[in-house]
Amino acid sequence: MASEVTDKAILEISKKLNVLIALSLRNLVGDKDFSATRKRKKGVGELVHYLADMGLDAREIADIVGSPLSSVRTLLTPTRRR
Repeated sequence: MASEVTDKAILEISKKLNVLIALSLRNLVGDKDFSATRKRKKGVGELVHYLADMGLDAREIADIVGSPLSSVRTLLTPTRRR
């Protein structure tokens, strides 16, 4: 029971930290558009790679940058040579 409560608390803290990180990143890059109707976020690729290099997984990065998980995974997939 205590482990379940601890796991829930960790998940809640993680979500809140992701929001704080996202707001800090927006401030750093000067993004002031908080509308939900934005179609495409420009310049997310560099942030995705930076956060991945810092050890975050794709799901956490998607939450932070506000992009779909599939898009983040695509950005993190190395390009194949033909």
